[in-house]
Amino acid sequence: MAATDKQFAGSIPETYDRFLVPLIFESYARDLAERLARVEPREVLETAAGTGVLTRAMASRLPAQARIVATDLNQPMLDHARRRSHDGRITWRQADALALPFEDQSFDIVACQFGAMFFPDKVQGYREARRVLKRGGHFFFNVWDAISANEFADVATQALATLFPQDPPRFMARIPHGYHDVEKIRAELTAGDSKRFQSQRSTAKAAPPRRASLRSPTVRELRCGTKSRPGMLRAWQTPRRRRPKPWSVDLERGRSKVASGRT
Repeated sequence: MAATDKQFAGSIPETYDRFLVPLIFESYARDLAERLARVEPREVLETAAGTGVLTRAMASRLPAQARIVATDLNQPMLDHARRRSHDGRITWRQADALALPFEDQSFDIVACQFGAMFFPDKVQGYREARRVLKRGGHFFFNVWDAISANEFADVATQALATLFPQDPPRFMARIPHGYHDVEKIRAELTAGDSKRFQSQRSTAKAAPPRRASLRSPTVRELRCGTKSRPGMLRAWQTPRRRRPKPWSVDLERGRSKVASGRT
């Protein structure tokens, strides 16, 4: 990943939180928070927390005794998140998801919203998540599908390319929407010590732009358990309205059919 792809400073945190969060991230944060809340965790670690949209969604759904440690590589993003929340159950801490500064088996859940695709070494990121999970813990995360399946990002990228034809911006296609191959994700999770999988479609939808008629983004969300007590990996995908791509598991488009397997 290019060095400039990792810089989220200056006015970026505020702009990101003000415009992008309600447009394409907030609804998926609610969906992911609801899923992990069913596990009833007491100790939660969030990586790649950004400006805290998932953090706030989790805090609103977890009991008073739950504790959340929200981390991100970018301190300016965390600073903005801290200003937005005054919940005493949340601890904000700068940390690298590939080298977490926590003891083994410290958390019931590790959660990561749209951050895994930024990991320079994804297997190491998954291995670290597994290391800090308690026995029977769960790892919840989501990633975007291909940019061709997400019309908002696709149209924005194409529009920018017409403005900068000599150097068209490819960040969206290269990084946020560049990590969507289910088999690759499955293999890297397995290499990071996740051993059991289950798939299901999500009904979460992003908020449409006020002055545009665009379909909601498509997202895959994943959940996995630990090696000591294999839990499940779930891959949810919103219904796709064009060029359906077959999955490696038994899915029926538009339904919530579940398939599971053990390696």
